[in-house]
Amino acid sequence: MAKVYNWQLGREMSYPLEGAYPDRQWAFVFNINRCIACQTCTYACKSTWTFSKGQEYMWWNNVETKPYGGYPRYWDVKALALLDEAHQKANMRSGWTAGARDVQQPYGLYDGMTLFEGAEKEDPQQEVILGYEPTDDEWATPNWYEDTASAPPSKPGDMTLDAASLPEHGAWFFYLQRVCNHCTYPACVAACPRQAIYKRPEDGIVLIDQARCRGYRKCVMACPYKKTMYRPTTRTSEKCVACYPRIEGNDPMAPGQPLETRCMAACPGKIRIQGLVKMGPDGSWAEDRYNPVYYLVKVAEVALPLYPQFGLQPNGYYIPPRWAPRPYLRQMFGPGVDRAIEKYSAPDRELLAVMQLFRATQEIIFRYEIIEGPKVFEATINGRQWEMYNDTVVGFGQDDQEVCRVKVEEPQYIRPDKHYNSI
Repeated sequence: MAKVYNWQLGREMSYPLEGAYPDRQWAFVFNINRCIACQTCTYACKSTWTFSKGQEYMWWNNVETKPYGGYPRYWDVKALALLDEAHQKANMRSGWTAGARDVQQPYGLYDGMTLFEGAEKEDPQQEVILGYEPTDDEWATPNWYEDTASAPPSKPGDMTLDAASLPEHGAWFFYLQRVCNHCTYPACVAACPRQAIYKRPEDGIVLIDQARCRGYRKCVMACPYKKTMYRPTTRTSEKCVACYPRIEGNDPMAPGQPLETRCMAACPGKIRIQGLVKMGPDGSWAEDRYNPVYYLVKVAEVALPLYPQFGLQPNGYYIPPRWAPRPYLRQMFGPGVDRAIEKYSAPDRELLAVMQLFRATQEIIFRYEIIEGPKVFEATINGRQWEMYNDTVVGFGQDDQEVCRVKVEEPQYIRPDKHYNSI
């Protein structure tokens, strides 16, 4: 295996291929705190890409309920079990060591094995990554355990539950929104014996060449997030394509301008933002201070990768939910959870403004500026004074032209008495 740098782990790791990095990487941030699981994103994707015969059980975008839900069922539990078993066989322990928290080690140092390294340790001549192929039954129920909460703490004879309060609820669940992460070190690319899967050099989007694919399903087995899927009618694999025609600027809505994917553009909860971040020669992100995705991940540090310990360096990031148990969230998003929730719960002036850019426009925002406004509110949060300013945030597109302008305080429109009760 080759050695590549994974900045999410803070170290070099083993990967079956030499590192190859795009000029810009397509990446996204999802704010879990805002999601209402309306599945509008899911059906926007479904109606665009997976409406044909043989695609009935394909959900390239899905929203699942944690801690019990998953599509396919148990995908994360099984991947974590494989990784844990590999550590036990090697008589190793996995965990994170606090580091200097610089740009190269924002979450410290991961001193366990990744799924690639676990496979290398067990038998380097076999699979390139620890994985499994889900059963048909596991694919069949994308909304199993939807809205199912963890059991509240109680004892025999209890007639009522304790009231829920932040920072952690006794009975809890949250929605996890998922699409292909278009990873920097994709397992599907490394596992394909036909070299049918490739990562585009211009934007890092991972695609499958249908003419080369023979349906061996090695990609399905390899992807720990289970975002490559086998289509029996064509005997080939398919996956999220990041709506690349829209990224390329081929949508008639805004010719020549990169647009958000269908799942992003359809979101009524304003939980999603995506962008194209500049890449460095080692696979890390080049500094781009006023790119909103770069800001949320690298500067504000409120958006975290999903299961960074798997080793794929996913390009999907999540603002973790404030109310869920911290140990569960640390297992899912790494050791930056506490810092991310603290910053999100009492956002500073710049973060509060940037958060207004979520779903402000369908055009991809490459840069933002903030125009300062008056102070409109103040409070005490976690024992600290907090102030809110009605700033205006301006987003700029690929050609540096303004594409959106949003205030922190949303305008209020009062319906006149004549139409007071009308819809």
